[in-house]
Amino acid sequence: MKGKEWYQADDVAEEYDSKRFSRGGRLIDDREKRAVVEAIGPVEGKDVLEIACGTGRFTAMLAERGANIVGLDISDAMLAQGREKARRAGVADHIEFLRGDAARLPFPDDHFDAVFAMRFFHLADTPAKFMAEMARVSKNLVFFDTFNERSARVVYNWLLPMGSHLYSASQVKRLLDGAGLRLLNGEHDFLLPYGFYRKIPNGIAQEFRDIDTALGETALGDALASVSYWTAAVEDGGL
Repeated sequence: MKGKEWYQADDVAEEYDSKRFSRGGRLIDDREKRAVVEAIGPVEGKDVLEIACGTGRFTAMLAERGANIVGLDISDAMLAQGREKARRAGVADHIEFLRGDAARLPFPDDHFDAVFAMRFFHLADTPAKFMAEMARVSKNLVFFDTFNERSARVVYNWLLPMGSHLYSASQVKRLLDGAGLRLLNGEHDFLLPYGFYRKIPNGIAQEFRDIDTALGETALGDALASVSYWTAAVEDGGL
């Protein structure tokens, strides 16, 4: 089963976190959450939208930090997992989960202080349209990640159930320009691909992660990183 059918299946949603963020995958979860927090900054009292929120990993985290957050996703099964996660964390009253299409966001212009999407653009069939919608509903900040075309991910990319679009820095820049966004920062990480970390115990994974991080601080790291985190400002926004 491929594509959107696979993503929206009940069993995929139920096993999503445990398959991706247990074992060495915990290091991925930690890094992604840090990237979101560093990009968006203090969120208490802010209105935030997460595109493709999935099981609510980031949605619940930001609600715990005081954000008023909306999580949007195409999968009812994923949203059910997110609602349960929010309930367990005691932040359900700070989150609204919506099923919707990221290409036609049901919000007015400049509605949110920040809009972000993690693990989304590698699946986007019309990335320019999605980026334009994120920019439209944000007052200030847009944050997202991409998987990169010059990385180890090319080795197994074709095996993934949802497929995966890999980006160059120039492609990302064109997306931002087309949406009226100004690049503020780009960070590049994980020379070793995510799939590697998920296969090994967390203790061993940390040793590889230390080497990965050290190499990532060199020119080689920027050139061959699997993942990039991009922070952009709305051109007529307050940033």
